[in-house]
Amino acid sequence: MRIASLEDDLDQARHIQQVLTAAGYDCGSYQQSRDLLAALRSETFDLVLLDWHLPDMDGDEVLRWIRANVGHRIPVIFLTNRSGEDDLVKGLRAGADDYIVKPLRPMELLARVAALLRRSRLSDPVDETFEVASYRIDPAARTISLNGVPVALAPKECELALLFFRNLGRLMSRDVLAECVWNREIPATSRTLDTHLSNIRQKLQLRPENGVRLSSSYALGYRLELVGQGGEDARAPQ
Repeated sequence: MRIASLEDDLDQARHIQQVLTAAGYDCGSYQQSRDLLAALRSETFDLVLLDWHLPDMDGDEVLRWIRANVGHRIPVIFLTNRSGEDDLVKGLRAGADDYIVKPLRPMELLARVAALLRRSRLSDPVDETFEVASYRIDPAARTISLNGVPVALAPKECELALLFFRNLGRLMSRDVLAECVWNREIPATSRTLDTHLSNIRQKLQLRPENGVRLSSSYALGYRLELVGQGGEDARAPQ
């Protein structure tokens, strides 16, 4: 797996590269935005780590370039010194898949990277049946079963649930959910998304005893996570 890291602080850049390389990743490290963009034009990467505050080009500009020229196939994690909701929402709305607040913690970095790489392999809209914890998902038949029993879902509920199962562990903003399922922006005052989220949470029993948890932050978005016995986060091996 090849990862591109954009970080202008040389010591921080070396630290990120060392952590990723020790974990078995091939990490290309870049200190300037233009160098990363040049690499993305000619090389293939599986994930991008993007510092948000850069001297030559802000992270949101780099991210918009990636989405416009490379598309959404590459997961992007942005790194930031700020933890305020406004800053985090700005990054997610620009197209980031997840965020990490500095100072970086190596285990958190590796966990977030591993989760996004796993989920990016599941996110392609293929029709093969797959399993997640106690659930069996058949995209072609538009059915989801819990412990072998099909769960009755309305069409949009099924689309929303499929999106979460295909992107397990991935933080998705309300805007992304609305665009993917309804192909339009849903006003903040509308209860449409909240109602559908509540319905799939109840109908599919998305709770730790079934191996998953649907976590939420109203401002940042929603994430369907695997949990192990006792409710702890389950990290699948690479």
